[in-house]
Amino acid sequence: MGLQRRQIAAIDLGSNSFHMVVAKVVGEDLQIVSRHKQRVRLASGLNDRKILDEEAIQRGLDCLAMFAERLNGFEVEDVRIAATHTLRQAVNAHEFMLRAHEILPYPIEVIPGIEEARLIYLGVAHTQPESKTKFVIDIGGGSTEMIIGQEFEPELVNSKQMGCVSYTDHFFANGKLSKKNFTAANFAAEQRLESLASAYKKRGWDAALGSSGTIKAIREVLIGLGYEDGVITAKRMDKLIETLCEFDNIDDIKLQGLTDERKPVFAAGVAILNAIINTLKIESLHFSDGALREGLLYEMEERFQRSDIRMRTTETLAKKHSVDMNHADKVRKQANKLLKQLLSKSEIEKNSELVDLLGWSALLHEVGLSIAYQAFHRHSAYILRYTNMPGFNQEQQLVVSTLARFQRKALKLGEMPEFNLFKKKHIIQLIRVLRLAIVLNGQRNDEPLPEISLIISDKDCWQLECADSDWLEENKLLAADLATEQEFWQRADWCLEF
Repeated sequence: MGLQRRQIAAIDLGSNSFHMVVAKVVGEDLQIVSRHKQRVRLASGLNDRKILDEEAIQRGLDCLAMFAERLNGFEVEDVRIAATHTLRQAVNAHEFMLRAHEILPYPIEVIPGIEEARLIYLGVAHTQPESKTKFVIDIGGGSTEMIIGQEFEPELVNSKQMGCVSYTDHFFANGKLSKKNFTAANFAAEQRLESLASAYKKRGWDAALGSSGTIKAIREVLIGLGYEDGVITAKRMDKLIETLCEFDNIDDIKLQGLTDERKPVFAAGVAILNAIINTLKIESLHFSDGALREGLLYEMEERFQRSDIRMRTTETLAKKHSVDMNHADKVRKQANKLLKQLLSKSEIEKNSELVDLLGWSALLHEVGLSIAYQAFHRHSAYILRYTNMPGFNQEQQLVVSTLARFQRKALKLGEMPEFNLFKKKHIIQLIRVLRLAIVLNGQRNDEPLPEISLIISDKDCWQLECADSDWLEENKLLAADLATEQEFWQRADWCLEF
């Protein structure tokens, strides 16, 4: 029998379609084994109050049930699932995630638009490495990502809230194919692009590449219209819009290369791409097979690279906000020591993601000092919640922000957010560990701390002990800080002794 090769899978829960790609790890490379795609139209189930209706949820769950059959026997670490625009927007996304987890027992990451763009670029760059500087465009159901990068490194990254499903609802709701509807959709897209146009044109690119369903469909239709090379240009887009306007209604469209599934959202996708090509003066756009799911795959197999990305993100943020990295690293090391006493080796391995997040949080807990000392923990939380953090998904960013928010002062635990990927009790453990690490290093001097042990009683009382019984006698300021921390814990119904 031959050697069983490892297989990995990536799923993209898009606003229009759900995609799954399965690959075999062959040496240093990935070999795509199978692709699966289902039109789910999740975005069409999102109402004005951002509530996802039951029908859309059920369509999504039915699709995941099919994907689950293919993933039978896959380990958790070999599957990565990313949700994009619609589940970012939906206020009841939590309900969808809970029900999805019963069908498909793997974590679903809701990724920010900028992170989605970074991963799309990665997927395209790995699939088409020929050109050096790439401009990658991906028009999804709810958002459009535009990225310029050098080889495998994205440099200009943007995600705009305009997609073929949302634009169909806004500009083609009557199904009418008219110059008026195309002009309105085109103008709205141009307004969205206004803020980034000059920076993109100034940066320039060697090759413009389009990924995903909208651009693939436009290429197929252009081939059907006689443009055999399938290259997308401004002149050909004008011809395509003229051709579409010859049909009265979206339902009437009959074009070679256009599937019935793509037909309802095709006109809106054409309008968005037309605006991008004209605004950014793109001479020619080629289709690329790579997209978000390929980006997820490549990053899964090169997990150390993902760790590097998060380290670069942390260093960049720390530098931007003038963080004292020497002190931050002491807090990180102290937090790790305490955590190792709190959890067994197998528990640490099982929760390695949370261990990493504790480390990033320790390094970034003081970013808010760049705004003001007063309430800096809240400033830190705000920065870490809303800044662009490549390599972190939405929930990972929320964990880092939450740890920063509860690093000091009163423990208003009622303000804690809800989590989908992590248990609240685990987050509370990390908050306790980080707070103790910060208090123990509060003197900010170069004197090394004595070895401190953390012991937890059956009643969940945390006790700090030291072989040197006079350790607090010799450090009255630390003793006072621990006494203050003890009071904060008592008010939260936690127990701390020292």
